[in-house]
Amino acid sequence: MKIAYLADEDLRHAIVLGVRRREPLVSFIRIGDLGAAGRDDLAILQIASEQGRILVSHDFKTMPQHFHQFISRLSSPGVLLIPQTLALNRAIEDLITIWVASEAEEWENQLYYLPL
Repeated sequence: MKIAYLADEDLRHAIVLGVRRREPLVSFIRIGDLGAAGRDDLAILQIASEQGRILVSHDFKTMPQHFHQFISRLSSPGVLLIPQTLALNRAIEDLITIWVASEAEEWENQLYYLPL
């Protein structure tokens, strides 16, 4: 199955737009598009799981702990954490590379940090 992404509320919108522009076939939506802005990490992880989307976030502070708590009970499509300081082009390129070079199943219950 092809990868689909869900942008956490804190993710720079320019990353989402850049991925969509560079590769229009990538399914990349924002949590706000689902009417779920303002939800806590566990709720967002649940939504990502229900949607079958890898969560993309800048939240290095609380997301790793909540992710491990979440996968102790349920399955997750995965989480990708991007540092705020990572260059925009690099973030976009890495997300597209992941989308092109892998399948969704490879990321299940995995948390990875970009850059690759």
